[in-house]
Amino acid sequence: MNPSAQDLIVLRPEGLFCPPGNFFIDPWRPVHRAVITHAHADHARRGHGAYLATAISEGVLRARLGNITLQGLAYGEVVHIDGVQVSLHPAGHVLGSAQVRVEHQGQVWVASGDYFTSGHTTDSNSTCAPFEPVPCHCFITESTFGLPIYRWRPQAEVMAQVNAWWQGNADTGRPSLLLGYSFGKAQRLLAGVDPSIGPMAVHGAVAPLNDAYRAAGVPLPPTQTLEELKTASALQRALVVAPPSVLGSAWARQLGDCSDAFASGWMQLRGARRRQGVDRGFVLSDHADWPGLQRAIAATGASRVIVTHGYEAVMVRWLQQQGLQAGSFQTEYGDEQALDAPVEAAGPTASVA
Repeated sequence: MNPSAQDLIVLRPEGLFCPPGNFFIDPWRPVHRAVITHAHADHARRGHGAYLATAISEGVLRARLGNITLQGLAYGEVVHIDGVQVSLHPAGHVLGSAQVRVEHQGQVWVASGDYFTSGHTTDSNSTCAPFEPVPCHCFITESTFGLPIYRWRPQAEVMAQVNAWWQGNADTGRPSLLLGYSFGKAQRLLAGVDPSIGPMAVHGAVAPLNDAYRAAGVPLPPTQTLEELKTASALQRALVVAPPSVLGSAWARQLGDCSDAFASGWMQLRGARRRQGVDRGFVLSDHADWPGLQRAIAATGASRVIVTHGYEAVMVRWLQQQGLQAGSFQTEYGDEQALDAPVEAAGPTASVA
């Protein structure tokens, strides 16, 4: 896509850049001023001079990035940066995730970051504010699951599958190891399972993020450490939530004869569970599915759409067939595993699902 002099957001080597406001959005190289959509490691990186993000994401951002210069905004709160009006709006992806609305000289652009909405209009992520469409002239959308094969089942149905798997293991005295990304997926799983089945434990990478969620007012069931479960001889009925990096590790071997499972949107792919080498795969993603992407884009009313990280070419072609002006940005998003080890599964990018 050829940029024009009036474009509010352009692609620079450092990341997405707003020329009139002189700031970047989720830059992947150090910059003087960064607006951050959410705290996943491929969108929120160390080394920027100043950070602007949602106030509710402060705990997670500081837990991951350390001592940063951070200005927090409430959803919908407006600030002016060098004459550009900027506000943050719910994306439904993880705690504090936001779309960035940029307005200047009558033009409105929205950079979505990562967002969750699906073809099931009543589904939302209970651990964060739900996605809200923001009217705009140009919408920059992710396309992690931008193929027609990606259509999520209702969340209640997926969580019922997880509970049935856990219950079956507990009845036979086998611990259940449930793998999911430490930030976002782990908390969504904990919030959705049935705590009456047995005790729950989390990996050390998950525990501080649970604390940040609880501090932000998100209710999560109580969890223990693996050592506490072993001491109480309660391991046989336990659900243990951990990042994918523990698979095959000495830490995981402490569970003995356990059943393991992976929760990810990539589990929709035939063969993905086999490649991961786990007993079960649950299709649960914090990204929009194909119908969700279509619905979100249409709700913005945008006549121009820029597609990022994922199946860009497929989404751009579909958008053009709908009569929209569409192109793509080739971004460097997809390094969440730098803080959480392996990618959840093979896909077009390393974006956490």
